[in-house]
Amino acid sequence: MMLENEAIAKKWFEAFNSHNLEDLLYLYDDAAKHFSLKLKIRKPETNGLITGKSELRIWWKDAFKRLPTLYCKVTSLTANNDRVFMEYVRQVENEEDMLVAEVLEIENGKIVFSRVYHG
Repeated sequence: MMLENEAIAKKWFEAFNSHNLEDLLYLYDDAAKHFSLKLKIRKPETNGLITGKSELRIWWKDAFKRLPTLYCKVTSLTANNDRVFMEYVRQVENEEDMLVAEVLEIENGKIVFSRVYHG
Protein backbone atom coordinates (compact mmCIF):
# COMPACT_ATOMS: atom_id res chain seq x y z
CA MET A 1 0.00 0.00 0.00
CA MET A 2 2.82 2.41 0.87
CA LEU A 3 4.52 1.77 -2.46
CA GLU A 4 1.22 2.18 -4.29
CA ASN A 5 0.63 5.54 -2.58
CA GLU A 6 4.16 6.67 -3.38
CA ALA A 7 3.54 5.73 -7.03
CA ILE A 8 0.36 7.85 -7.00
CA ALA A 9 2.39 10.81 -5.70
CA LYS A 10 4.99 10.36 -8.44
CA LYS A 11 2.21 10.24 -11.06
CA TRP A 12 0.77 13.39 -9.48
CA PHE A 13 4.05 15.27 -10.01
CA GLU A 14 4.42 13.91 -13.53
CA ALA A 15 0.90 15.07 -14.50
CA PHE A 16 1.15 18.39 -12.66
CA ASN A 17 4.54 19.32 -14.07
CA SER A 18 3.49 18.50 -17.63
CA HIS A 19 0.22 20.42 -17.02
CA ASN A 20 -1.70 17.31 -18.09
CA LEU A 21 -5.07 18.08 -16.54
CA GLU A 22 -6.73 14.77 -17.49
CA ASP A 23 -3.92 12.63 -16.04
CA LEU A 24 -3.98 14.75 -12.88
CA LEU A 25 -7.75 14.49 -12.43
CA TYR A 26 -7.62 10.73 -13.06
CA LEU A 27 -5.75 10.36 -9.75
CA TYR A 28 -8.64 11.90 -7.79
CA ASP A 29 -11.88 10.43 -6.52
CA ASP A 30 -14.99 12.03 -8.09
CA ALA A 31 -15.91 13.60 -4.73
CA ALA A 32 -12.37 14.58 -3.75
CA LYS A 33 -11.78 17.70 -1.67
CA HIS A 34 -8.87 20.13 -2.10
CA PHE A 35 -7.76 22.76 0.40
CA SER A 36 -5.29 25.55 -0.35
CA LEU A 37 -4.67 29.02 1.03
CA LYS A 38 -4.05 30.10 -2.59
CA LEU A 39 -7.66 29.08 -3.28
CA LYS A 40 -8.82 31.17 -0.33
CA ILE A 41 -6.98 34.20 -1.73
CA ARG A 42 -8.02 33.84 -5.40
CA LYS A 43 -11.56 32.58 -4.71
CA PRO A 44 -12.55 33.86 -1.25
CA GLU A 45 -16.06 32.41 -1.55
CA THR A 46 -14.55 28.89 -1.30
CA ASN A 47 -12.87 29.62 2.04
CA GLY A 48 -9.98 27.62 0.60
CA LEU A 49 -11.90 24.38 0.03
CA ILE A 50 -13.31 22.94 -3.20
CA THR A 51 -15.07 19.62 -3.76
CA GLY A 52 -15.36 17.39 -6.82
CA LYS A 53 -13.46 16.92 -10.05
CA SER A 54 -15.30 19.71 -11.87
CA GLU A 55 -14.10 22.25 -9.29
CA LEU A 56 -10.57 20.80 -9.40
CA ARG A 57 -10.62 21.05 -13.20
CA ILE A 58 -11.59 24.74 -13.10
CA TRP A 59 -8.95 25.52 -10.46
CA TRP A 60 -6.01 23.82 -12.18
CA LYS A 61 -7.01 24.82 -15.70
CA ASP A 62 -6.89 28.44 -14.53
CA ALA A 63 -3.56 27.93 -12.73
CA PHE A 64 -1.91 26.30 -15.74
CA LYS A 65 -3.21 29.08 -18.00
CA ARG A 66 -2.07 31.90 -15.68
CA LEU A 67 1.27 30.24 -14.83
CA PRO A 68 2.56 28.44 -17.94
CA THR A 69 5.97 27.83 -16.30
CA LEU A 70 4.50 26.42 -13.04
CA TYR A 71 6.68 23.51 -11.87
CA CYS A 72 7.03 21.55 -8.62
CA LYS A 73 10.51 20.32 -7.73
CA VAL A 74 10.15 17.38 -5.33
CA THR A 75 12.32 17.50 -2.23
CA SER A 76 10.70 14.75 -0.12
CA LEU A 77 7.98 12.08 -0.32
CA THR A 78 6.82 10.13 2.72
CA ALA A 79 4.07 7.56 2.20
CA ASN A 80 2.13 5.34 4.55
CA ASN A 81 -0.99 3.21 4.07
CA ASP A 82 -3.48 6.05 3.74
CA ARG A 83 -1.57 9.23 2.86
CA VAL A 84 1.45 10.78 1.25
CA PHE A 85 3.26 13.79 2.65
CA MET A 86 4.97 15.68 -0.18
CA GLU A 87 7.43 18.51 0.11
CA TYR A 88 8.39 20.49 -2.96
CA VAL A 89 9.59 23.82 -4.26
CA ARG A 90 6.99 25.67 -6.33
CA GLN A 91 8.77 27.35 -9.21
CA VAL A 92 7.33 29.96 -11.57
CA GLU A 93 9.36 32.10 -13.94
CA ASN A 94 9.86 35.65 -12.56
CA GLU A 95 8.55 34.66 -9.11
CA GLU A 96 10.44 33.74 -5.98
CA ASP A 97 10.61 29.99 -5.28
CA MET A 98 8.10 28.89 -2.64
CA LEU A 99 8.42 25.97 -0.22
CA VAL A 100 5.28 23.83 -0.20
CA ALA A 101 4.04 20.86 1.81
CA GLU A 102 1.06 18.90 0.55
CA VAL A 103 -0.80 15.96 2.02
CA LEU A 104 -2.67 13.52 -0.23
CA GLU A 105 -5.18 11.31 1.58
CA ILE A 106 -5.75 8.15 -0.47
CA GLU A 107 -8.54 5.56 -0.36
CA ASN A 108 -8.92 2.66 -2.79
CA GLY A 109 -6.15 3.98 -5.04
CA LYS A 110 -7.67 7.47 -5.46
CA ILE A 111 -6.90 10.81 -3.81
CA VAL A 112 -9.88 11.78 -1.65
CA PHE A 113 -8.45 14.89 0.00
CA SER A 114 -5.44 17.08 -0.74
CA ARG A 115 -4.27 19.87 1.52
CA VAL A 116 -1.60 22.39 0.47
CA TYR A 117 0.52 24.46 2.87
CA HIS A 118 2.79 27.20 1.52
CA GLY A 119 5.96 28.29 3.28
